[in-house]
Amino acid sequence: MDIPNGKYAWMVKIGEKGQFVIPKEAREVFGLKPGMEILVLGDIERGIAILPAEKQQEALSSILNAEGLFGGET
Repeated sequence: MDIPNGKYAWMVKIGEKGQFVIPKEAREVFGLKPGMEILVLGDIERGIAILPAEKQQEALSSILNAEGLFGGET
């Protein structure tokens, strides 16, 4: 499968405690450092997304506006 430029995919295993390690290459690409907060979003149909802290407000606003919770269009 060809992955478009700027798009990434990594396989990880979930441990017994439900934890997984974000691959080193992914941490480097996205500038993730120890102690940083990330936002984990879940959608039954679409899956899980992980966002760095600086994208949290933008993502939440977009999601909630799409649902019409802040006066956005549905």
